[in-house]
Amino acid sequence: MRPLTSDLLLRAYASGIFPMARSRDENRLYWIDPERRGILPLDAFHVPKSLRRTLRAGRFEIRCDTAFEAVMRACGEATADRPETWINDQIVRLFVELFELGLAHSIEVRQDGELVGGLYGLALGSAFFGESMFSRRTDASKVALVHLVARLRHGGFRLLDTQFVTDHLKQFGAVEIPRAEYQQRLADALDEPARFERDGAVSWEEALG
Repeated sequence: MRPLTSDLLLRAYASGIFPMARSRDENRLYWIDPERRGILPLDAFHVPKSLRRTLRAGRFEIRCDTAFEAVMRACGEATADRPETWINDQIVRLFVELFELGLAHSIEVRQDGELVGGLYGLALGSAFFGESMFSRRTDASKVALVHLVARLRHGGFRLLDTQFVTDHLKQFGAVEIPRAEYQQRLADALDEPARFERDGAVSWEEALG
């Protein structure tokens, strides 16, 4: 089987499909095209009050695109709650290539210099495909998500694709929509430019609208 290329991966995402491995140790990838797609509406993003208190406390340091592969590797680690993950070495390789092209991004959450949470995803047009997140401290991944949404709103993004909806994402307003509606939203987002702010500081309060 020929290795998947980053160019083919970009075309797949632009078509509304994405790859997953059955396990971290499996080399083969499978194309996923859910009948119902998870999205997080950027104009209806909800930040729980308890999380707002955490954000205001400033216990975490937020960085962007300074430890991309480390975030990916952490997202792919086995945990007690998640003994198996879908992020294998081929997915890491492809997304690192996209990161080097300026298309993939990570939000990193640090505490006392240690990487304790984060997320990564792919930006195309004004669509952002959120891939995975991890947390080694209470609320660290939630803080990363809020800072991601702040950057997306700041940069004019129109679509935040979460692929699936979990209980973790529901508290922020994530919903499922039919495949046909997702395809239309994706097409509209791909036609509109957006800017992912890699360097400048963006306040988490921009996530509140």
